[in-house]
Amino acid sequence: MRTFDLTPLYRSAIGFDRLAQMLNDAQRADASPSYPPYNIELVSDDQYRIVMALAGFNRDEIDITFERDSLHVVGRKQKDATERTYLHRGIAARDFEQRFQLANHVKVTGASFDNGMLTIELVREVPEALKPRKIVIDGQNGNVTALEQRQAA
Repeated sequence: MRTFDLTPLYRSAIGFDRLAQMLNDAQRADASPSYPPYNIELVSDDQYRIVMALAGFNRDEIDITFERDSLHVVGRKQKDATERTYLHRGIAARDFEQRFQLANHVKVTGASFDNGMLTIELVREVPEALKPRKIVIDGQNGNVTALEQRQAA
């Protein structure tokens, strides 16, 4: 496995230690979990969608937790009371835990469960104070204008 020396990053970039730690953690992690299968879609510039295939699960067996910069999806399959004998068992339907690390300002806006597919909608909402602004040199009062407002005009 490859190893990366992140020392130059620590020497010249301030505040990126969290990113470096994420890279180190991803490098050390065992093979990423393949169950349940999922897709991560880029819907638009600031919208994302996670779609998970959860065959055999009910809504009440799935728990979604969003906390600051982490999305945690847990499935706890209720035990079936009837004893079954399988000749072939291709539907896993086992317990799982899946974590997604979210970037700053990415928030969960909704979730739906239809036909065994869990869909989680996410959006990046950059606060007004962090959006780029145009500053006019030697301008009068109100010389700072948000770029979005200027482009809309």
